[in-house]
Amino acid sequence: MTQILIVAEHLNGKLNSSTAKCVSAAVQMKASAIHIAVLAEQADAVAAEAARIEGVARVITVSHAANAHATAATQAPQIVALAGNYSHVLGPSTTFGKDLMPRVAALLGEAMVSDIMTVTDAYTFQRPIYAGNAIITVKAPSDRKLIATVRNASFAAAANGGNAGIEAASITVAAASHTRFVELQAGAQDRPDLQSASRVVSGGRALGSADAFDVIYKLADKLGAAVGASRAAVDAGYVPSDLQVGQTGKIISPELYVAIGISGAIQHLTGIKDAGTIVAINKDGEAPIFEIADIGLVGDLFKIVPELEQALG
Repeated sequence: MTQILIVAEHLNGKLNSSTAKCVSAAVQMKASAIHIAVLAEQADAVAAEAARIEGVARVITVSHAANAHATAATQAPQIVALAGNYSHVLGPSTTFGKDLMPRVAALLGEAMVSDIMTVTDAYTFQRPIYAGNAIITVKAPSDRKLIATVRNASFAAAANGGNAGIEAASITVAAASHTRFVELQAGAQDRPDLQSASRVVSGGRALGSADAFDVIYKLADKLGAAVGASRAAVDAGYVPSDLQVGQTGKIISPELYVAIGISGAIQHLTGIKDAGTIVAINKDGEAPIFEIADIGLVGDLFKIVPELEQALG
């Protein structure tokens, strides 16, 4: 029987949409039961959100002061304690999941499948390699516990409408002696979250300066979009690193992605290949970004973007 435990990602008492995307992957694995584990200082609010996800049969909570901050060294032993009867343990392929799940796999003595993007069956998957240049099929042994992370951009979030039972787990919880939480720094902004936004406007090195990046912010505000950037723009200091899109940044799947002054290095294309519609604006008509763009505009971005903004009213 395929019984799946999903580790919930949450922050400030709110469930991250990555959890519902893991549920979608679990449904495609034909799971006989899908449970969600919520580890928090006070898990009730997050657990209530998780219980409403369609397809979830049970939510298991661990409320403890040691879980006030999601440190992998503290949470991995708890997941191992909960994992006993499950055939699969899934987490999101986000910063949270990439930190936590390898520890879980190591403690269980199991191999791990990273970045699942397509489900064939409960033990057969496709995942990207070589910065997304190739896709491989991985078949895991069906007689071992499967630990895996799910690529958020490849799965739609499962809908609400469920009414799962919630129960508290009785396990030993202890803060890791060699790891401590120091600080969480997050850029304050009133725009949509880059990871989950349906529209994203990104700028590249062609902007030339941090001040010039203002044209990206203005267009994003007109579209109600999140703001992203290429690695080159981040390395040049135009914007903070939490806006970076691509293989070494955030992998996203918005309905609309507008790439402005971005040439289209493979590392960047890896992060946006699941976008619905890609619009590219670049003065170089031979830029690689145009090979995957649905709509391409060749010209000076400092003329085209203000015209677009004006046309939007």
